[in-house]
Amino acid sequence: MKPAFSVVFLTTLSGAGQGLLIALVGVELALRLGWGDAAAVPATFYIVGAGLSCVLGILGLVASFFHLGHPERAWRAIAMWRTSWLSRECLCLPAFLGCTFAYGVAHLSGASFSLAIGGVAVVASVLLFVCTGMIYACLRFLQEWATPLTLVNFMLLGCASGFTLASACAAKFAPVMTAPLAICACVLTLAGCASRTASLIRNARLRPKSTVQSATGIRAERVEQKSRGFTAGAFNLREFFHGKTPLALRRIKWTFLITAFLAPFCLVAIGGGVRSVGLSFTLLCTAAAIQYAGLVAERWFFFAEARHPQNLYYQRS
Repeated sequence: MKPAFSVVFLTTLSGAGQGLLIALVGVELALRLGWGDAAAVPATFYIVGAGLSCVLGILGLVASFFHLGHPERAWRAIAMWRTSWLSRECLCLPAFLGCTFAYGVAHLSGASFSLAIGGVAVVASVLLFVCTGMIYACLRFLQEWATPLTLVNFMLLGCASGFTLASACAAKFAPVMTAPLAICACVLTLAGCASRTASLIRNARLRPKSTVQSATGIRAERVEQKSRGFTAGAFNLREFFHGKTPLALRRIKWTFLITAFLAPFCLVAIGGGVRSVGLSFTLLCTAAAIQYAGLVAERWFFFAEARHPQNLYYQRS
């Protein structure tokens, strides 16, 4: 498939925002249960974190509009919410943003029910992960996506990047929480690496269910295609194939494995352990930036590795 950068940025930006919100609520819940000194974590940590989560979600929403042929008709996307995961995503994203904004306002005003609002926001975040992942996992004719690993990867990678951002925020506003959040970020990054590697191994072993015979309608036992029959451009060529060579795909795969998982894991592990607040904040911000760049490459590869059945015919030169 041809990756659309609008969708790449939508899923990576909003995913990081969702993971960040889950981290914030997790910290507050842990402190309410007595697993730490609540007085050592100022409201600023939650306010800034919730604000950053909202900004990421809004940027993702804005990016999604560039994927629409007629943005003025975007409201129609929610019309099929009973049967369409895309419509459900369009409903869950504003709900997530609204709940996250309310969570930040609750901390700004010092409300005692902030955790309850945060719980609702976490539910909205999880539902948004499910809707986004199922948009692709429900497409049975694309074998690379039709697996539970698609949903697992969306959730783990979003949470990994969100917890990395949360650890950077903690280094600036609540240093006492830097190490615990950094540990969580490292665990989630390793889990995301394991699940994404599992999907890569699975997809490499897949064999197309369609054949040249079924694609062309020719029932002969042996069919060898020499040409697709035309040389001019067409919609099928532009929208269903990325145009990259196998060598380029291998380079992108190893690039995202290093930048989305290995490099940020090392930086977060170091940044979460150093005593210098300034150095810790710098290392964790660097880790967040590198990890996000790696996730953009990962999401591009996610779309590119899906082999549409029509390419059995149209991909031929």
